[in-house]
Amino acid sequence: MEQEFYRIKRLPPYVIAEVNAMRAAARAEGRDIIDLGMGNPDQPPPQHVIDKLCEVAAKPDAHGYSQSKGIPGLRRAQSDYYARRFGVDLDPESEVIVTLGSKEGLASLATAITAPGDTILAPNPSYPIHTFGFIIAGASIRSVPTTPDENYWKALEQAMTFTVPRPTILVVNFPSNPTAETVDLEFYERLVDWARFHKIWVLSDLAYSELYYDGKPTVSILQAKGAKDVAIEFTSLSKTYGMAGWRMGFAVGNRTLISALTRVKSYIDYGAFTPIQAAACAALNGPQDYVEQNRQMYHRRRDVMVEAFGRAGWDIPPPPASMFAWAPLPAALKDMGSLEFSKQLLTEAQVAVAPGVGYGEDGEGFVRIAMVENEQRLRQAARNVKRYLQSKGVNTPGG
Repeated sequence: MEQEFYRIKRLPPYVIAEVNAMRAAARAEGRDIIDLGMGNPDQPPPQHVIDKLCEVAAKPDAHGYSQSKGIPGLRRAQSDYYARRFGVDLDPESEVIVTLGSKEGLASLATAITAPGDTILAPNPSYPIHTFGFIIAGASIRSVPTTPDENYWKALEQAMTFTVPRPTILVVNFPSNPTAETVDLEFYERLVDWARFHKIWVLSDLAYSELYYDGKPTVSILQAKGAKDVAIEFTSLSKTYGMAGWRMGFAVGNRTLISALTRVKSYIDYGAFTPIQAAACAALNGPQDYVEQNRQMYHRRRDVMVEAFGRAGWDIPPPPASMFAWAPLPAALKDMGSLEFSKQLLTEAQVAVAPGVGYGEDGEGFVRIAMVENEQRLRQAARNVKRYLQSKGVNTPGG
């Protein structure tokens, strides 16, 4: 029996999945693909985190249902992290909840607080869950820019003035995935004042909080005065501690939003496996030298990538944060489109990147490059790219 399901009809084919399928097929054929497409960390977590997982998993009583909102020790650990990192005080009982990665947290909160027909303000381009989490919940999306300049504020005002029904939620993501843009505390202070005036919730995705470069640490929206009145923030251990597959994240902030998320999650899941939560405590409470080493590693990769790709004839702006570069298509190939360019780069240069159009229509003309291969592989990718560009008649330095 064929059936067109309401929510499935609202989900277009995932553009990035098309490139991913091509990459998988190429690897199955034995081709050496340099994968700069998916943001999948290539480094394992700290050894003491793995040891804690094994230690707790060996206990006979560790294999039952856990707590949907997270074990108390882990909620306290996240509260302590915010205190020492951002100077923000959080009540681990009412202002912190553990999620199965930030992606699940955002999707569950969308289910909790969105009614069919609601209008949500979301960045374009953006990580797909920022829009489709709400589309699945029945909402409509009005796009706003990612660039935090005066055009951003103008777009917000226009959205509040002309959108019917009036928007109820704004999603922000800095450092941005995919564009890597960042903001300062002054931006968040202005945003909180704006949100309080318009009585709109703000959902902040801070998944890349610890991947910042050039001595400019990221900031949290909760550092802004009055932020807890309107804002909730999502973080993740995926990139900070190399724990992407562990699916461990958090939501912190406004008590009303935390309560709503807690109630929905209580119907959906029993929380992460307890040994994983115990290991997450070890990550947050233990030595933090891994975090700095991880940041320095991505910083080196960024510099190598920008330099090597530049010599290959593809100028890429150095990202100030995150594990991604948001790269405009080479000027001579800009009319090709990001999807076709990504396909050709995969088949002819053996380099996988993510087409910008997969992050929204405003992502067209760009690709996202993940710095998840070592420096040697990045240089190899640059050599492959240079040969590809030369095959297209593009003049390259020294070529």
